[in-house]
Amino acid sequence: MPNKKSAAKELRKAVKRNAVNKKVSTKMKNLVKTSLKQIKDSDKKVKEDIKTTIQAIDKAAKKGVIKKNTAARKKSRLMIKANQLK
Repeated sequence: MPNKKSAAKELRKAVKRNAVNKKVSTKMKNLVKTSLKQIKDSDKKVKEDIKTTIQAIDKAAKKGVIKKNTAARKKSRLMIKANQLK
């Protein structure tokens, strides 16, 4: 329990930020899992869905949920697997 008024406010802000970050992170992870499952099943619709996944990864990096290099690595590995479908 915070002792000062400013500490209490920071705690409230941290809770809100945590909720937003969790939502962005969960959405990104779910999209990545879905895309990987589609690639594994050789689904032809995967090319369109990868665009949404990459957008989610970029948004997570932009908001600071994941780092820029982590986003680049995830996108790169995803595209390598998608391109092996051909």
